Amino acid sequence: MQALPFALILALCPLAALAQTPPAPQPAPCASPEHRRFDFWVGDWDVSPTGKSQVVARSLIENLYGGCAIRENWIPLKGSAGGSLNSYVGGADGWRQTWVGAGGERVDFKGGWDGKAMVLTGGWTGILKPGVSTLTRMTYTPSGDGTVRQYGETSSDDGRTWTPNFDFTYRRRP
Repeated sequence: MQALPFALILALCPLAALAQTPPAPQPAPCASPEHRRFDFWVGDWDVSPTGKSQVVARSLIENLYGGCAIRENWIPLKGSAGGSLNSYVGGADGWRQTWVGAGGERVDFKGGWDGKAMVLTGGWTGILKPGVSTLTRMTYTPSGDGTVRQYGETSSDDGRTWTPNFDFTYRRRP
């Protein structure tokens, strides 16, 4: 069998098919700057009460699912472990976090970037008293030295006043 000359092959193929360019690649679904807003928290951390050097927990924070979620794995040296799944939803919902603890607690937080920190708020049943839902606000602030401060406050009057509840500093593990 004799091969067809190249000119004949071109004549048999529609020129439009040869002239088409492939479609432009679509941007990744979670690549916006707002989706990247909480990436400062991603890492393998030793966690201490702010102002102290004693490590009380390890926290492994992972960027997952093509950058569409951040998963926290909280591993305390004493007490119950837990974790959260965080994602940017957009619109009025902003950032969402669902915390699940080994003690059976489940808390849904929402919030967003306030210009210097990620602030998430939700109703946490049992954090202060068994069976009582208390508004909890967590503020995650990145520092210039690479640490992250997580400051927790509670309110029993629907956010009119706030009381400090926990204060941790995350330092990257060596």
